[in-house]
Amino acid sequence: MARPDAARLFRLALEKVPAGSVLHAAGDPGIPFLNIAGTIGRQLGVPVTSISADEADGHFRFLGSFVQLDNPVSAELTRQRTGWQPARPGLIADLEEGHYFATGSRSKY
Repeated sequence: MARPDAARLFRLALEKVPAGSVLHAAGDPGIPFLNIAGTIGRQLGVPVTSISADEADGHFRFLGSFVQLDNPVSAELTRQRTGWQPARPGLIADLEEGHYFATGSRSKY
C-alpha cells in the first residue's frame, strides 16, 4: 500500500473509529508470495522458482514459516468503518512500475 493511502487511513481511523479498535490496512486482497517474488525477480532480472516447504525453511531461515503461510487478507471491515478506499496502485502494479529497483531513484510518493 502506498504511503498516501496509509496516511489517509490513519487520519480516518483517528477521526471515525473508537480508541482500541482493530483495523486492517490492506489495499489488496491476499497476494500469493510467489506472485510477489516473481514480480520482484522480473524487475531485478533474477530467476524465481517454487521450492518445497523443507527447502523454504533452509533458504529463508527464520522467515521460512512466514513465507509459507496462506494468509489472505481483507480490509472490508476497515473500509466499512472508515469509508477508506485506496487510491494508489496495488502492490503488484506498484512493483511493476520499477521505481523500487532503479539505482539511485527516489520514491514518487
